[in-house]
Amino acid sequence: MKTTHFERAIFLSWYCAKGDCKFCYMSTQKSLIRDPRKARRSTASILAEAFLCKKLGWKIEFLSGGYESYTTEELLNLIGKIRAIYGEKLWLNIGVLNEKELRLFKPYIQGVCGAVECINPKIHDKVCPSKPIKEIESMFRLCDKLGLKKSMTIIIGLGETINDFPLLKKFIRKHKINKITFYRLKPHKGTPFRKGPKTDYYLRWIRKTRKEFPKLEIVAGSWLTHLDEIHLLLDGGADAITKFPSIKLFNSKYAKKIEQEAKKAGRKFTGTLTKLPKINYNDLNKFDEPLKEQITAKLNIYISRMKI
Repeated sequence: MKTTHFERAIFLSWYCAKGDCKFCYMSTQKSLIRDPRKARRSTASILAEAFLCKKLGWKIEFLSGGYESYTTEELLNLIGKIRAIYGEKLWLNIGVLNEKELRLFKPYIQGVCGAVECINPKIHDKVCPSKPIKEIESMFRLCDKLGLKKSMTIIIGLGETINDFPLLKKFIRKHKINKITFYRLKPHKGTPFRKGPKTDYYLRWIRKTRKEFPKLEIVAGSWLTHLDEIHLLLDGGADAITKFPSIKLFNSKYAKKIEQEAKKAGRKFTGTLTKLPKINYNDLNKFDEPLKEQITAKLNIYISRMKI
């Protein structure tokens, strides 16, 4: 039986120095954050989340954070710790990285993600004015030089049409993309967007991508209001599902629905969104005692929420 799984993006911070992507939650927060350092998550909470991903069989989709949330040295230290607790090399989605940064992070990562978001260049320049696609393409060329994998994200519902699919097809082929994550637009309060795409339209993008690229890894995000579409996304070619608050809604009716949808698509769901396994804390012994205690405290908070 073919398998599927859940992928969880781990956010490192809620601040972005650019902060002008028209669809993004961070764009509504930038003016409210006077000290970017205070928008960071604690190291212990990030490591506790990575620990849960490992124990529950969730793939870390990528580490994500807005531009200029951390210094390079701080990121290197944090990524190293996450790699140590998770046990696998990671994906980074933290903006455009230069060659020096990629070389520094390379021991801990398998690749980087380019936040392309919209493949139509005119719409892209309007909704992501400070994220030129050319800069992402330059980073991808560095990945080829350094032997790193390449991923990209696309948000459906920003104003593109299915007639723009050839642009996506060309981009994937040009840069030999290894993995793509599709998101359905989820409008946030304070942004100009009011509604996301219909399932049929969203599904067409995934189906056409799978048809053109049989070996491409495809991850699809849904949302609580559209969980009935998950079996269709999997049937259409998605390998995995993302964009679900899996800790907050662990073992909820929504979590159960996702596992049912996987079964409906004839997939075996690896990992779990509904059954909390016995947690062995031995993996935390690699950290010094103060940090170990902080991670344990965060884990206890998360687990207590998940038991409700």
